[in-house]
Amino acid sequence: MTKKTVRSIVKIDGERCNGCGLCVPSCAEGALKIIDGKACLVSEKYCDGLGACLGECPQGAITIEERPAEEFDEIQVKQHQTIERQEEKKSEICSSATIQEIERPENDNAQHDNQLFKLRYWPVQLTLVPVTAPFLKDADLVLAADCTAFAYSGFHHDFLKDRVLLVACPKLDDFDAHLNKLTQLIAHAQPRSLTVIRMEVPCCSGLVFMAKKALEDTGTILAFKEITIGINGNLKT
Repeated sequence: MTKKTVRSIVKIDGERCNGCGLCVPSCAEGALKIIDGKACLVSEKYCDGLGACLGECPQGAITIEERPAEEFDEIQVKQHQTIERQEEKKSEICSSATIQEIERPENDNAQHDNQLFKLRYWPVQLTLVPVTAPFLKDADLVLAADCTAFAYSGFHHDFLKDRVLLVACPKLDDFDAHLNKLTQLIAHAQPRSLTVIRMEVPCCSGLVFMAKKALEDTGTILAFKEITIGINGNLKT
């Protein structure tokens, strides 16, 4: 039988928690995780009870209470962190997930400017971009549906100059996972602006909802713009 002692440990109010995930990166021990849309304590022995996560919850869903709990175990915490790091590496399904800044020569010939490659950072898939990526900080973000770059021929020229691209599909990808990732990313990077580029098809409205929900959950106010691309390749808005 596991021995328990009365000590300080976090308590999560499931009614208040909206699953924004802002508390997760603030816990250095990895004691918190989003499960089924709510923050959960992975294990009592991973929580030191110091409450570093308290100030990160915009809903006030996390408090510290005194109750019988397993003792904090620093050795098991380190083992847990090692396993988590290994899992993160496994999730990087391709070597191209390494963060890269792409250097491009400037071209002063405006006549050929629409042929220039404007992407300056890698990766671009929302799933693969680390929330701590340096190119996200104070950036002008573009969150684009997967199909938009193929449907609109001027995508690079019109939308990517001096901006950072994130790509996602609101229908085929894991929406909740993307929402949590985008919420953490916005909270950490504090971008200057966010432009959402979607297709005119109904399912793509989910990308706009995702962006607005992430901004709402973080309490972030910034310049926001929605652009719609028609399935015939024309610019709708």
